[in-house]
Amino acid sequence: MNYMDSLTEIKKLLKQDKLNQLEKIVERIQPFDLALITNQLKEKERKLFFSALDDQTLAEIFQMIDEEKQVKYIREMGVDRAASILNWMPNDEVADLIILLEDDQKKKLFSLMSNEDEDRVKKLLQYPETSAGGLMTTEFAALTKEISAKEALEQLKKQAKKAETIYYIYIVDDKGILLGVMSLRDLILAYPDHKLADVMNSNVLAIPPELDQEGVADLIEKYDLIAIPVVDIHKKLLGIVTVDDIIDVLQDEATEDISKLSGLSGEANEIDTVDISSGRAARKRLPWLMILLVVGILSGTIISHFEETLEAVVILAIFIPLIADMAGNTGTQSLAVVVRGLALGQFGKGTIFKLIKREAGVGLIIGTVNGISIALIAYLWQGNPYLGLVIGLSLWITLIVATLTGAVVPLILNRLRVDPAVASGPFITTVNDIIGLTVYFSIATSFMEYL
Repeated sequence: MNYMDSLTEIKKLLKQDKLNQLEKIVERIQPFDLALITNQLKEKERKLFFSALDDQTLAEIFQMIDEEKQVKYIREMGVDRAASILNWMPNDEVADLIILLEDDQKKKLFSLMSNEDEDRVKKLLQYPETSAGGLMTTEFAALTKEISAKEALEQLKKQAKKAETIYYIYIVDDKGILLGVMSLRDLILAYPDHKLADVMNSNVLAIPPELDQEGVADLIEKYDLIAIPVVDIHKKLLGIVTVDDIIDVLQDEATEDISKLSGLSGEANEIDTVDISSGRAARKRLPWLMILLVVGILSGTIISHFEETLEAVVILAIFIPLIADMAGNTGTQSLAVVVRGLALGQFGKGTIFKLIKREAGVGLIIGTVNGISIALIAYLWQGNPYLGLVIGLSLWITLIVATLTGAVVPLILNRLRVDPAVASGPFITTVNDIIGLTVYFSIATSFMEYL
């Protein structure tokens, strides 16, 4: 049964008040699809749907829903039911949700939690949301080095219910200091009477809780990890950041960068969706567009300075959109390549000059091919070789400059510790329009007597 068929069937059962039949249908549907279905239900339907599901199933659904909707649904179901659901969710996800709630809701939820869970969640709330501490979960598998592999497997069975992942087992002393790590595979393959101290890997890659989420993502990607431990200055194990949390980070970062490249303001979780109102969507798009409106006036000013040239050779007007569009498109391509490289940490001190040199070469090749092509087209169309020369030479220079602009601007911003994604597509396009028009009309004016 696909998602839409499941939605139709669930709506039908809710309408007929046959809640006892929902369980069999829900068992056949993946949590992600159940989350999509939940979002499609009306409030009255959703309340009935929630009442028919057990806490564990609802917790699985909640983990697939964005935090804003989680807050909305908590208001609909009430804090008492929400507390039962949160008991089934990892503490890091509970912390991310609680921070968005109103103070009275927070107090009520904390009062319904066990002292242990309340303490863990409050510790997580001390860290910035976008740091390793804010991302980590405190539910992990930890054992001491003195026990044997056989004893470790027995203890691991008890810890597995609460641990978010048991693929890595962390070895600690009686004070919680991280001593080593081993995979579940290593533990299973170890001789039953071997001590963990003999089979663990003491060369552990760990991170401080203050590390930015992008730094965490970079390490997990670079070393191909499923999880990475977070330790304090004394090497005490505080928690772990798992790869599923990093996937969310990468998605948010990519969404935010795409938003900025498109000239939209706001964070990743504020990107346009169908649920956002027209007014809110417009407020996010307006700032850049208003700035670019003012900058764009310069394009008109440039043309007015060359009014005599344009009046004398009207045919020049036909090629204005071509020069402007090609400049903007080329600059945006270069911008996208550089911003992606910066985000992935591909450009070190020794590679910046190499990058600029390469982009200059790219601009030269693109400019030469396109310049010669448009020169021939203009000549064959109008029968004037000088017109072809003006347009071809203008496009050649413009594409070289536009390619370099798209590469250099984000590098400069990155050097100034400004997010390079703010050098958005619309900004580069507008700047390159101005450059292209200036070059075009300057060359055309120089060849006026031949046109």
